[in-house]
Amino acid sequence: MQRTDERYQAYVQILREELKPAMGCTEPIAVAYACAVARQTLGQLPQQVTLHVSGNIIKNVKSVVVPNTGGRRGLEVAAAVGTVAARAEAQLECIAHVTDQDMEAVEEYLAQERVTILPLDTTHPFDILVEVRAGEDVARVRMVDQHTNLVHVSRNGQVLQEREVPQGMQENPLQQLLTVEGILDFADSVDLEDIRQPIQQQAQLNWAISQEGLEGCYGAMIGKELMAQAGNDWKARLRARAAAGSDARMSGCELPVVIVSGSGNQGLTASLPVMEYAAMKGIGEEQMYRAMVVSNLLTVHQKTNLGRLSAFCGAVNAACAAAAAIAYLDGMGLDGVAHTLVNSLAVVSGMVCDGAKASCAAKISLALEAGLMGYEMYKAGHEFYDGDGIVKKGVENTLNMVARLGRLGMRETDREILRIMTGQ
Repeated sequence: MQRTDERYQAYVQILREELKPAMGCTEPIAVAYACAVARQTLGQLPQQVTLHVSGNIIKNVKSVVVPNTGGRRGLEVAAAVGTVAARAEAQLECIAHVTDQDMEAVEEYLAQERVTILPLDTTHPFDILVEVRAGEDVARVRMVDQHTNLVHVSRNGQVLQEREVPQGMQENPLQQLLTVEGILDFADSVDLEDIRQPIQQQAQLNWAISQEGLEGCYGAMIGKELMAQAGNDWKARLRARAAAGSDARMSGCELPVVIVSGSGNQGLTASLPVMEYAAMKGIGEEQMYRAMVVSNLLTVHQKTNLGRLSAFCGAVNAACAAAAAIAYLDGMGLDGVAHTLVNSLAVVSGMVCDGAKASCAAKISLALEAGLMGYEMYKAGHEFYDGDGIVKKGVENTLNMVARLGRLGMRETDREILRIMTGQ
């Protein structure tokens, strides 16, 4: 692919926009960020915060630890720490600096019952609306579809920032240029200097939190236990490496991760197995980075028509992408990458997302197992065929069916999961 090709520039831009550092689970951090912007806009500490959120935000914040809060969980905590102590300019790292002294102020704020949480009637799975008040002054902030996408900021009725809100799910239109074949062409030909910064940062930060997960005691310690039992089982080592990062992240580890498709768990799953495999095989940095380009862009490609939040577990997409990137590292080319994707998605596409929490690490491990089995099937000359369940002829057609399953077919599943989680 030539640098002058519009796809080349689009793929570079996608990587630069998608691979961002974030501290903690991205949904509570997005809530904290929105509240920080609201307070900044108000110009003073609010006397009252009213947070309206979509069902998927409720689901993904309910059970996960908010970093730097002493193990606290939930929307009220995310909103309060964002309002009282966050730095809006840091976006998805807005609470990275929060201290114990800050948390004393947050606890006092919560004790005064200044935060109200309300469900938001919206067609957008990702939708956050914050209203903050102090005396006669009021500020409103709304964030839609993506974790830093501010579509409305106003103070006392004066609109300071406004973007059109589409009727349905909206992703970056550049992502429509992604294809499996195009991604491999780009990975083979990209000048690494064009994408080195985000890929290198992902490698460094995600490896660091994985090491923390392996050495510390986080969550259910899925990764740590897997690695202890792995021995020479290379597949188990890959699963352990990714799961350990999620163990730490879901349990409040204060180290940042580099996300993809708005998700830290997907960023970990897309990158860490590729890095572990490269280390085991003695593969150099340049080729490893190219494989990480493959895994990240394949993850984004799958999520483009599926959406960032749904009842479909996004770790599945990232795990299947990572397995396909390992096929790429082994020199299998388009045929091997495409069949690995189809084989693995045919097996594990039914996994549900029931919010961010400790068991995400186990789901990552199982999704990677399916992905690696899909690759082993291809190497042995086996595959799933058109008509085998949701599998269609051609990798792009199968990806479209998987997206349809998650976006349309699992809508009621998503609602029922939320009802179960909220005790309805």
